[in-house]
Amino acid sequence: MLIHLTGSWTSVVVDLSTGVPTIRHWGALLSSDIDLDAIVAATTRPIPHGGLDVEAPLSLVPEHGSGFTGHPGLLGHRRRGTAWAPRFSYESHTLGADNSVIAHAIDSVAQLRLTSVISLGDVLCVNLTLTNLSTTDRYLLDQLDIALPLPAQANELMQFSGRWTRELHPHRVAFERGSFVTENRRGRTSHESPPLMFAGTHAFGEWHGEVWGAHLAWSGNHHTRAEVLADGRRYIQMGEQFHPGEMSIDAGASYTTPELIATYSPAGLTQAAWGFHRSMRQRAAHPTTARPVLLNTWEAVYFDHNHERLTQLADAAAAAGIERFVLDDGWFGSRRDDHRGLGDWWVSPEVYPHGLAPLIEYVRALGMEFGIWVEPEMVNPDSDLYRAHPEWALVTEGYEPVLGRNQLVLNLAHPGAYAHVLGQLDALLRDHDIAYVKWDMNRDHVQGSGVNGSAGTHAQTEALYRLIDELTALHPLVEIESCSSGGGRIDHEILRRTRRVWTSDCNDALERQTIQRSASMFIPPEVMGAHIGPRRSHTTGRNHSLSFRIATAMFGHLGVECNLLDMTEAERNGVAEGIAIHKRFRSLLHTGDVVRFDPTTTAAHAHGVYSPDRRDALVAYTQLQTDMSLTPAPLRLPGLVADYLYRVERVALPLDRAERGPARAQPSWLKDGITLSGHHLTVLGLQLPVMNPETALLISIRCH
Repeated sequence: MLIHLTGSWTSVVVDLSTGVPTIRHWGALLSSDIDLDAIVAATTRPIPHGGLDVEAPLSLVPEHGSGFTGHPGLLGHRRRGTAWAPRFSYESHTLGADNSVIAHAIDSVAQLRLTSVISLGDVLCVNLTLTNLSTTDRYLLDQLDIALPLPAQANELMQFSGRWTRELHPHRVAFERGSFVTENRRGRTSHESPPLMFAGTHAFGEWHGEVWGAHLAWSGNHHTRAEVLADGRRYIQMGEQFHPGEMSIDAGASYTTPELIATYSPAGLTQAAWGFHRSMRQRAAHPTTARPVLLNTWEAVYFDHNHERLTQLADAAAAAGIERFVLDDGWFGSRRDDHRGLGDWWVSPEVYPHGLAPLIEYVRALGMEFGIWVEPEMVNPDSDLYRAHPEWALVTEGYEPVLGRNQLVLNLAHPGAYAHVLGQLDALLRDHDIAYVKWDMNRDHVQGSGVNGSAGTHAQTEALYRLIDELTALHPLVEIESCSSGGGRIDHEILRRTRRVWTSDCNDALERQTIQRSASMFIPPEVMGAHIGPRRSHTTGRNHSLSFRIATAMFGHLGVECNLLDMTEAERNGVAEGIAIHKRFRSLLHTGDVVRFDPTTTAAHAHGVYSPDRRDALVAYTQLQTDMSLTPAPLRLPGLVADYLYRVERVALPLDRAERGPARAQPSWLKDGITLSGHHLTVLGLQLPVMNPETALLISIRCH
């Protein structure tokens, strides 16, 4: 029973004869008339001496009970430790009209059914549902992971790690033996261990080498494993991470895994990322209107909310071309600093004696939308909510709770807490002209027990999804941004509900170059918040030119997060000019294909966006630091149409000339532009100028 699913440049061959489906091929596109039985015959492995008489299949859920020697996909048991090593047999399957297959497998001894849903479009999507068929006993589930096979030539891994304000830093390792495991127990997607991994052929790059990528669409605890078995087989495995005893499946009930989203490219990382981007853009809820340029007040005023100052800031924002004004932390309850007030989502009469309406009306009269910051999953012990309902905190009774940023997690799985938060947010949006909510979440889960005393992270994550879904149903025109101390909650599942993620609390343009480059490997620019910060970075203390800050923020959902009132008139004009440039290219940036280019040096980055028809492009070359070479190498631009003629011109950035330093003899095209063929740009490239560290060059490329 073999099924061939085909995508744009990917084939997946599914074998149903192994009980739990086994993917025999995930990779290069196969012809539609290929003999599937011949594939299995050609790839059947011999049985070596010293092992079992059969080779256990590397199925979606590899089974210890069938002899699999790697990490089992299913770990769990019933009372007294029974049913701990299930073996499933084929039960039935159906084919879907959307290039999908739904397969059911059953273990009548363990009284479990496993349903696998496999679909292939721009990406391969898999999820599993485990059903407890017992009428009396619950099943204690420790782990249910999805495994995808990798071929022998996938001998290098790219993983990502980070921390607050330094998210998504890639690192490569040779994938030759053993296991590579990351685990996350922070209660959110995390800054440290994002559920994203790529495997590829040796030294794979942006435009060369076969690449296989996988992402777990889940906003809670998770783990990732890549393993090379002693018999040479390789696989990626991802799933939700449970605390001890957290997941119990009652008799007749089910558990469904988060969706594993996987992409394949025969030609490098850039094309692999297109799969992730295109699948996200096809969702009905994905934003299709122009992404409004916003101003966030946090790094402009912090907790110092003053009506006159905020209206002056709004005037400056509107004059600069900003389209959305977002009021950050400090507008509610007793919230004058980060020690108190979380949970009290009512407008502070101390700060806003006439409510928010005067400020909102002022902002709206300037032609801007109004947005607001909330952190609904949290509560300060110093708050009216906590004093009234300490039992609503996600803590473990009998222990002194661990604080984080002076706050506790509010247990959204508690019916009372859930109803209270929903009611407050609904009232806030019902009573005010608010178009946008910045939804923050600023601390990890620590010893968080739910209403029944067991670990509560899974229930909290599910309750969060329900809360956003219900609030969206009540207020469908309000856009929500996912923020979690910056980039602590970036995943495809939260992006089914939100229209933007805040990529990092770090607005340092140099740090952002790496953060945003990595983020672009699995999310498109229109959902990636990128702000022009102040000259001196709040988080690093570095000083950067305005042109460098603008060029860095250009390739995302643009915002401004600095005090425009503290700038000179020339600087404010420069911000306005940068916003105008972004608006000029916004449609291209937010609908085109993100491209990244393999650097010839570690001292620079190059990236951009090509229009789907390859008639337009905007490319950035960024000098990160000094290089050993006095003159940079030409920038080659693969992926353009060879016989198109392109007009190549420099896009002048604000204050660019004043900040560039002493004049040098530079390539003539910088001044006058040049017309070159796509073949020339791909093969020979474009000579770059000598640039100072922490400067950027923007290049417009248009079909002539």
